Amino acid sequence: MKVFMVKRYGKKEKLHLAEIAEPVVKENDVLVQVHSAGVNLLDSKIKTGAFKLILPYKTPLIIGHDVAGVVAEVGSKVQNFKVGDEVYARPADHRIGTFAEYISINEKDVAIKPKKLSMEEAASIPLVGLTAWQALIEKANLQKGQKVFIQAGSGGVGTFAIQLAKYLGATVATTTSAANSDLVKGLGADIVIDYKKEDFETILKDYDVVLNSQDTKTLEKSLKILKPGGKVISISGPPDPAFAKEIGLSWMLKVILSLLSYSVRNKAKHHRVSYSFLFMKANGNQLSRIASLIDSGIICPVIDKVFPFEATNEALTYVETGRAKGKVVVKLK
Repeated sequence: MKVFMVKRYGKKEKLHLAEIAEPVVKENDVLVQVHSAGVNLLDSKIKTGAFKLILPYKTPLIIGHDVAGVVAEVGSKVQNFKVGDEVYARPADHRIGTFAEYISINEKDVAIKPKKLSMEEAASIPLVGLTAWQALIEKANLQKGQKVFIQAGSGGVGTFAIQLAKYLGATVATTTSAANSDLVKGLGADIVIDYKKEDFETILKDYDVVLNSQDTKTLEKSLKILKPGGKVISISGPPDPAFAKEIGLSWMLKVILSLLSYSVRNKAKHHRVSYSFLFMKANGNQLSRIASLIDSGIICPVIDKVFPFEATNEALTYVETGRAKGKVVVKLK
């Protein structure tokens, strides 16, 4: 089968097109024939080696974290899927590799594709959908009537998170450029701040939750807009000790991550708010619930561009510019 793989880590490294054997299907796995794969900034960060500390992948490595396709084979103990099912998934860490014609995934990480969506639309959902779900529902426990600040509202996570937060009954503020103001308003944003002309920390006050996806400077400003007891959940770091414990890192790495996040945790404590880092996990059950929201018309995918599989490098380069509105997808079939 054809795949795009990382041969060695590096900022200037490109993905390499290669031909390898189809993956082995374990007893609890489904083999998915990939129709479309979402492209994420996480793919770029893994390619450059930015996550080697917490995700020590060995190269050569097939990357890609989002998939929509058709079940081609099932393992001997698979109970919930059959050959021919249209599915979507975010494979678990250390089992990624959706930039390929086939991928084998544990069935617990797979869900039936939303019926309303095309394969390209479905492939845009898993990583950003699970990230928003785990941030706003699991970590933040966002409630009706609360106020949430979602940074970078026109990005992949932002476009999904705005819709989910509105479904939960929250008031949503976001940042974007003037050109994307109508987009995020259409998704449900109540307050839209032009980050090129306005400082959000002078406009927003007494917020319950911040979903941080930007740099350290923006993170520290975000602490100031929260009410006492508020929560900052960051998907861009720095990783904290709770995350290190959760994924079972060595004591040495726990110490390193504790030092990396010490400053922001200390500042959060000073403002009487909490800080936590989220590195989303694969979860088929949550994808099933997300599919229900999509099929009910509550959440809609936002796709900027669809590239042919052969142009996967170009798709990744486009994502790296940070200018994509919603998601970027590569199409195999």
